[in-house]
Amino acid sequence: MTEITEAYGFRGRTMIDRDGDKIGKIDDVYEDKQGGQAEWALVNTGLFGTKKTFVPLHDAQPVGEDVRVPLEKGRVKDAPSIEPDGELSENEERQLFEHYDMADASDGDVSGPTTDDAMTRSEEELRVGTERREAGRVRLRKYVVTEEEQRTVPVRREEVRVEREPIDEGNVDQALDGPEISEEEHEVVLHEERAVVDKEVLPKERVRLSTDEQTEQETVSETLRKERIETDGDARS
Repeated sequence: MTEITEAYGFRGRTMIDRDGDKIGKIDDVYEDKQGGQAEWALVNTGLFGTKKTFVPLHDAQPVGEDVRVPLEKGRVKDAPSIEPDGELSENEERQLFEHYDMADASDGDVSGPTTDDAMTRSEEELRVGTERREAGRVRLRKYVVTEEEQRTVPVRREEVRVEREPIDEGNVDQALDGPEISEEEHEVVLHEERAVVDKEVLPKERVRLSTDEQTEQETVSETLRKERIETDGDARS
């Protein structure tokens, strides 16, 4: 049993199970009514520490800043829900003793020379449940990348072509219109097309994260202890 002077220092520490998994923060310590030893720790468990659970301090050991108990986290999770009011009743303690498979100090030995003429045979039973815990996180983020895109577009341009036509009856009047000998200049404006690039932002899709729940079978194993009773000597069954 943990000394009460040592257990007072457990308050505010994190309790971990035999495998090092976090159980919760120790809120208070309850003493044994008879021996005055530290017997129970009131631990804040559950989601966000909203549940208060009684955990036995028998064989509890400080490990760094934590306190380790030789129990499995699942056993603590399934402990009876008892309202903390500063003191445990005999019935409440009996519920806790039964749940944690502990011998109730207020009861006599159920299998020894000081009991009646019958033995009690006990067995450990496997209790399997599930717990929900965080398995990972997925973030959805958006970022910008650049890539080159090529398009081919036809462009037109004007070129000068010199056209010569002989004088005939159809154009002789235009040819003789003006002085016989003179200097003259004509100008033609040339045009061309060029490729013009413009960009427009268009929405393409909406993306969000959602979860699908998959169920699969997981096999667990645990070593169970079972008592067996046999006779020495001659006996008839």
